[in-house]
Amino acid sequence: MPLSNPLTLTGTMNRLSTGSGKYFFMLQRDLLDIFITPLEAGKFEYMVTGSVAATFYGEPRLTHDIDLVLALKPDVIEPFLSQFPAEEFYCPPYEVIHLEMIRRTFAHFNLIHHDSGYKADIYPLSNDALHQWGFENRHRVTIKQNLELWLAPPEYVILRKLQYFREGGSQKHLSDIKKMLDQEESVISRSVIQEWVVQKNVLKEWEIAQNFAI
Repeated sequence: MPLSNPLTLTGTMNRLSTGSGKYFFMLQRDLLDIFITPLEAGKFEYMVTGSVAATFYGEPRLTHDIDLVLALKPDVIEPFLSQFPAEEFYCPPYEVIHLEMIRRTFAHFNLIHHDSGYKADIYPLSNDALHQWGFENRHRVTIKQNLELWLAPPEYVILRKLQYFREGGSQKHLSDIKKMLDQEESVISRSVIQEWVVQKNVLKEWEIAQNFAI
Protein backbone atom coordinates (compact mmCIF):
# COMPACT_ATOMS: atom_id res chain seq x y z
CA MET A 1 0.00 0.00 0.00
CA PRO A 2 2.29 2.81 -1.23
CA LEU A 3 1.91 6.44 -0.28
CA SER A 4 -0.07 8.33 -2.92
CA ASN A 5 1.99 11.47 -2.18
CA PRO A 6 5.46 10.59 -0.85
CA LEU A 7 6.27 12.64 2.24
CA THR A 8 8.84 15.40 2.12
CA LEU A 9 10.22 16.64 5.41
CA THR A 10 11.14 20.16 4.32
CA GLY A 11 8.46 21.89 6.39
CA THR A 12 9.07 19.64 9.35
CA MET A 13 12.81 20.19 9.33
CA ASN A 14 12.39 23.96 8.96
CA ARG A 15 10.30 23.94 12.14
CA LEU A 16 12.82 21.74 13.95
CA SER A 17 15.71 24.06 13.11
CA THR A 18 14.09 27.08 14.76
CA GLY A 19 11.91 27.99 17.71
CA SER A 20 10.29 25.30 19.83
CA GLY A 21 11.59 22.45 17.70
CA LYS A 22 15.19 23.49 18.29
CA TYR A 23 14.47 23.90 22.02
CA PHE A 24 12.95 20.41 22.16
CA PHE A 25 15.97 18.76 20.61
CA MET A 26 18.39 20.66 22.83
CA LEU A 27 16.56 19.16 25.80
CA GLN A 28 16.00 15.73 24.28
CA ARG A 29 19.42 15.24 22.73
CA ASP A 30 20.53 12.96 25.58
CA LEU A 31 17.55 10.66 25.04
CA LEU A 32 18.35 10.32 21.35
CA ASP A 33 22.10 9.96 21.89
CA ILE A 34 21.67 7.27 24.52
CA PHE A 35 19.60 4.93 22.34
CA ILE A 36 20.04 6.00 18.72
CA THR A 37 23.82 6.35 18.66
CA PRO A 38 24.41 2.66 19.60
CA LEU A 39 21.85 1.51 17.01
CA GLU A 40 23.52 3.61 14.34
CA ALA A 41 26.97 2.40 15.36
CA GLY A 42 25.82 -1.21 15.09
CA LYS A 43 24.06 -0.56 11.75
CA PHE A 44 20.79 -2.00 13.03
CA GLU A 45 17.56 -1.63 11.09
CA TYR A 46 15.05 0.37 13.15
CA MET A 47 12.62 3.27 13.15
CA VAL A 48 11.57 5.77 15.81
CA THR A 49 7.84 5.95 16.50
CA GLY A 50 5.55 6.87 19.41
CA SER A 51 5.73 10.19 21.26
CA VAL A 52 9.20 11.12 20.00
CA ALA A 53 8.11 10.66 16.39
CA ALA A 54 4.92 12.59 17.09
CA THR A 55 7.00 15.60 18.14
CA PHE A 56 8.73 15.60 14.76
CA TYR A 57 5.41 15.95 13.01
CA GLY A 58 3.46 17.86 15.68
CA GLU A 59 4.42 20.05 18.61
CA PRO A 60 7.42 19.36 20.89
CA ARG A 61 6.82 17.90 24.33
CA LEU A 62 9.28 16.37 26.73
CA THR A 63 9.41 12.62 27.23
CA HIS A 64 11.73 10.22 29.02
CA ASP A 65 10.81 7.28 26.77
CA ILE A 66 11.43 6.41 23.16
CA ASP A 67 9.55 3.80 21.10
CA LEU A 68 11.54 1.84 18.52
CA VAL A 69 10.59 -0.79 15.98
CA LEU A 70 13.67 -2.98 15.52
CA ALA A 71 14.45 -5.65 12.93
CA LEU A 72 15.87 -8.62 14.83
CA LYS A 73 17.19 -12.02 13.80
CA PRO A 74 18.92 -14.59 16.03
CA ASP A 75 22.36 -13.67 14.74
CA VAL A 76 21.72 -9.98 15.47
CA ILE A 77 20.85 -10.36 19.16
CA GLU A 78 24.42 -10.74 20.46
CA PRO A 79 25.69 -7.69 18.53
CA PHE A 80 22.65 -5.80 19.79
CA LEU A 81 23.44 -6.70 23.42
CA SER A 82 27.04 -5.61 22.95
CA GLN A 83 25.87 -2.10 22.07
CA PHE A 84 23.97 -1.82 25.35
CA PRO A 85 26.40 -3.10 28.02
CA ALA A 86 25.04 -4.19 31.40
CA GLU A 87 27.08 -1.61 33.31
CA GLU A 88 25.18 1.16 31.48
CA PHE A 89 21.81 -0.40 30.65
CA TYR A 90 19.22 -2.79 31.91
CA CYS A 91 18.70 -5.13 28.99
CA PRO A 92 16.90 -8.49 28.99
CA PRO A 93 19.05 -11.59 28.42
CA TYR A 94 19.43 -13.22 25.02
CA GLU A 95 16.74 -15.83 25.74
CA VAL A 96 14.08 -13.24 26.57
CA ILE A 97 14.84 -11.15 23.49
CA HIS A 98 14.76 -14.28 21.33
CA LEU A 99 11.35 -15.25 22.72
CA GLU A 100 10.01 -11.78 22.02
CA MET A 101 11.52 -11.81 18.55
CA ILE A 102 9.59 -14.94 17.54
CA ARG A 103 6.34 -13.89 19.23
CA ARG A 104 3.70 -13.31 16.57
CA THR A 105 1.79 -10.58 18.40
CA PHE A 106 2.50 -8.04 21.15
CA ALA A 107 6.27 -8.62 21.04
CA HIS A 108 8.02 -6.09 23.26
CA PHE A 109 10.96 -5.57 25.64
CA ASN A 110 12.59 -2.63 27.42
CA LEU A 111 15.99 -1.03 27.66
CA ILE A 112 16.66 1.29 30.62
CA HIS A 113 19.65 3.61 30.91
CA HIS A 114 20.89 3.40 34.50
CA ASP A 115 22.24 6.93 34.95
CA SER A 116 19.38 8.89 33.38
CA GLY A 117 16.44 6.52 33.88
CA TYR A 118 15.50 6.98 30.22
CA LYS A 119 13.67 4.01 28.74
CA ALA A 120 13.37 2.53 25.26
CA ASP A 121 10.36 0.39 24.42
CA ILE A 122 11.52 -2.03 21.72
CA TYR A 123 9.00 -3.63 19.39
CA PRO A 124 10.58 -6.35 17.22
CA LEU A 125 9.62 -6.04 13.58
CA SER A 126 7.01 -8.69 12.84
CA ASN A 127 4.96 -9.88 9.89
CA ASP A 128 2.22 -7.46 10.90
CA ALA A 129 1.29 -5.64 7.70
CA LEU A 130 1.34 -2.20 9.32
CA HIS A 131 4.79 -2.84 10.77
CA GLN A 132 6.02 -3.84 7.33
CA TRP A 133 4.42 -0.84 5.63
CA GLY A 134 5.87 1.55 8.19
CA PHE A 135 9.36 0.10 7.76
CA GLU A 136 9.16 0.34 3.99
CA ASN A 137 8.14 4.01 4.20
CA ARG A 138 10.40 5.24 7.01
CA HIS A 139 12.44 8.41 6.53
CA ARG A 140 16.07 9.28 7.15
CA VAL A 141 16.26 12.49 9.20
CA THR A 142 19.31 14.54 10.19
CA ILE A 143 18.95 16.01 13.67
CA LYS A 144 22.38 17.56 13.90
CA GLN A 145 25.62 17.14 12.00
CA ASN A 146 26.60 13.99 13.88
CA LEU A 147 23.18 12.49 14.58
CA GLU A 148 20.81 10.95 12.05
CA LEU A 149 17.95 8.54 12.64
CA TRP A 150 15.23 6.53 10.90
CA LEU A 151 11.79 8.00 11.51
CA ALA A 152 8.46 6.21 11.09
CA PRO A 153 6.08 7.82 8.58
CA PRO A 154 3.43 10.06 10.15
CA GLU A 155 0.57 7.82 9.02
CA TYR A 156 2.11 4.90 10.93
CA VAL A 157 2.55 7.02 14.06
CA ILE A 158 -1.09 8.13 13.89
CA LEU A 159 -2.40 4.61 13.33
CA ARG A 160 -0.48 3.19 16.29
CA LYS A 161 -1.73 6.01 18.50
CA LEU A 162 -5.29 5.24 17.42
CA GLN A 163 -4.71 1.65 18.55
CA TYR A 164 -3.25 2.81 21.87
CA PHE A 165 -6.23 5.11 22.39
CA ARG A 166 -8.60 2.22 21.70
CA GLU A 167 -6.76 0.02 24.19
CA GLY A 168 -6.18 2.52 27.00
CA GLY A 169 -8.36 5.54 26.38
CA SER A 170 -5.62 8.09 27.09
CA GLN A 171 -6.42 11.40 25.42
CA LYS A 172 -2.73 12.25 25.06
CA HIS A 173 -2.81 10.10 21.91
CA LEU A 174 -5.69 12.15 20.52
CA SER A 175 -3.82 15.35 21.36
CA ASP A 176 -0.68 14.11 19.59
CA ILE A 177 -2.68 13.12 16.51
CA LYS A 178 -4.50 16.46 16.38
CA LYS A 179 -1.23 18.39 16.61
CA MET A 180 0.29 16.26 13.86
CA LEU A 181 -2.68 16.87 11.60
CA ASP A 182 -2.57 20.61 12.31
CA GLN A 183 1.18 20.89 11.62
CA GLU A 184 1.59 18.49 8.71
CA GLU A 185 -1.81 18.45 7.01
CA SER A 186 -0.23 18.90 3.57
CA VAL A 187 2.07 15.87 3.84
CA ILE A 188 -0.06 13.36 5.75
CA SER A 189 -2.05 11.09 3.45
CA ARG A 190 -5.54 10.76 4.87
CA SER A 191 -6.40 8.27 2.13
CA VAL A 192 -3.65 5.94 3.37
CA ILE A 193 -4.88 6.34 6.96
CA GLN A 194 -8.45 5.70 5.84
CA GLU A 195 -7.48 2.37 4.29
CA TRP A 196 -5.58 1.27 7.37
CA VAL A 197 -8.18 2.32 9.95
CA VAL A 198 -10.62 -0.05 8.29
CA GLN A 199 -8.08 -2.89 8.32
CA LYS A 200 -7.09 -2.22 11.94
CA ASN A 201 -10.64 -1.65 13.17
CA VAL A 202 -9.97 1.87 14.48
CA LEU A 203 -12.41 3.78 12.26
CA LYS A 204 -14.39 5.05 15.26
CA GLU A 205 -11.18 6.23 16.99
CA TRP A 206 -10.07 7.99 13.78
CA GLU A 207 -13.35 9.91 13.63
CA ILE A 208 -12.94 10.92 17.27
CA ALA A 209 -9.33 12.04 16.68
CA GLN A 210 -10.22 14.23 13.71
CA ASN A 211 -12.83 16.08 15.78
CA PHE A 212 -10.78 16.26 18.97
CA ALA A 213 -10.45 19.76 20.42
CA ILE A 214 -7.22 20.52 22.25
